[in-house]
Amino acid sequence: MMGDPMDVDTPPVLSKPGGMKGKGKAVISSLGQERDNLPWVEKYRPASLDDLISHKDIISTISRFIDENRLPHLLFYGPPGTGKTSTILACARKLYGPRYKSMMLELNASDERGIDVVREQIKTFASTKKIFSSGFKLIILDEADAMTQVAQNALRRIIEKYTRNVRFCIICNYVGKIIPALQSRCTRFRFSPLKEDQIKTRLDYVIGAEGIDITDDGRQALLKLSLGDMRRALNILQATHAAFSPVTEQAVYLCTGSPLPADINQIAEWLLNSDFATAYENIQQLRITKGLALADIITELHDVVAVTELPPPVRIVLLDKMAEIEYNLSTSCSEKIQLGALVGSFRIGCDLAAKLST
Repeated sequence: MMGDPMDVDTPPVLSKPGGMKGKGKAVISSLGQERDNLPWVEKYRPASLDDLISHKDIISTISRFIDENRLPHLLFYGPPGTGKTSTILACARKLYGPRYKSMMLELNASDERGIDVVREQIKTFASTKKIFSSGFKLIILDEADAMTQVAQNALRRIIEKYTRNVRFCIICNYVGKIIPALQSRCTRFRFSPLKEDQIKTRLDYVIGAEGIDITDDGRQALLKLSLGDMRRALNILQATHAAFSPVTEQAVYLCTGSPLPADINQIAEWLLNSDFATAYENIQQLRITKGLALADIITELHDVVAVTELPPPVRIVLLDKMAEIEYNLSTSCSEKIQLGALVGSFRIGCDLAAKLST
C-alpha cells in the first residue's frame, strides 16, 4: 500500500545560480550608486595614511607611534579642511583594520558634549574592554573647542584613569579654547593650511576621476578661493560642476558669490580716480547688479591695496580705515553707511597722497 504523497520527503527546491548572481549585482550596483551620491569630501576622503597629501612630518611621527605600539593621547589643532579628522580616521584603520568602527567612539559638534555625555557615554566606553580584542580603544572628540569648561575638567580625570583601556584624540580649530590641563595630557600637532600645489594635486585627481571639463583659469580660481582648505576646494568644485560646464573662472566666482577680479579692479579704479558721488553711485549700482556683499569687496580690496604702489602713510590710512569698516560690518552696521565710509576713506587717502607729492 502506497503512503500519502505528503509523507514522502521531497528534496528542497534550490534556486538557480543565476538568481543569486542577479541579486548580488543589484546589491553591488546599489552600493556603487550610493557612493556616487556622496559629497566628494566624503567620497574622496583618504582611507590610509599613505593617501594623505600633506603634513608628512606629522604622519610619519604618528605612524612610528603606531608601529611601536606607543600611541599617546593626541591633540590636533588648526584651520578647517587641513586633514585633522582624515588623519585620525586613517590611524584608526591602520590600528584596527576593518573592525575599526567597533573600537572607536567619535563625537562631533552635532552631539551634545556637556558634563552628562562625559560622565555617561565617554566614561562607559572608556571603562569597558572588548572581550575578543586586545589593546586600547580610541575616542575621537571632534571640534572639542565647543565643549564646556565643566565637561573639559571632567574629561581630564577620565583621560588619566582609563589610559590602560583607551586613547583620546582631541580635535579643534582654536587650541586656546582647550583648557591647559587637557593640553598637557596630550601630544600636540598643529595642522597648517595646505599649500596650493598640495591642493592642486588632489584636485587634479578628483577632476580626472569625475571627468570634469575645467579651464586653467577655473582651476586657478579654485586654488585662490580655497584659502588652504581642501574641504572648501572640493565643495566649490562639486557645486560649480553641478551648475556649469565647463568650469571656468567666472563660473567658480558666480557659484560662490565672490566678487570677480575684474569687478574688484573696477571698484579700485573708481575709488582712486573718481569723485565721491560718482564712486559711491557706481559701486552701489554694481553691488545691486551683481549681488555683492561689502565685506567680500573689502576683503578683496585689501589685496589690491597691498600690491598697489602707494606712499606708506597713505597705505597705512587706507588699511586702518578698511579694518574699522570691516569690524563695523561684523557688528551688523548698515552697508550703505559703511560704503560711504569706504569711499570717504579713499578720498582722504588720495588727498593725503596729493599733499605728500607736492
